[in-house]
Amino acid sequence: MTGEPRGHAEEVVVTACPDGPLLVRGPARLVDREGNEIERHRATVALCRCGGTAIPPWCDGTHKVNGYRSGDDDGRSTAREAGTGA
Repeated sequence: MTGEPRGHAEEVVVTACPDGPLLVRGPARLVDREGNEIERHRATVALCRCGGTAIPPWCDGTHKVNGYRSGDDDGRSTAREAGTGA
């Protein structure tokens, strides 16, 4: 066993952390709303879901103090719970 997580080495895995960020593992290409690539410096990155981060799109831990709740136990959230106001 090589110590790699389940799946192929080139696989992208996104994990919704309960009441926290989305963890993105693998060679995902991240782009902003204009289509410009967002440079990654790590193999695993944490993307903010609460909307309170000071360093978007990255999570800075603000969800721990702003009361963000992801909703269901499996990590899915609604737009209202995610702070989008929809």
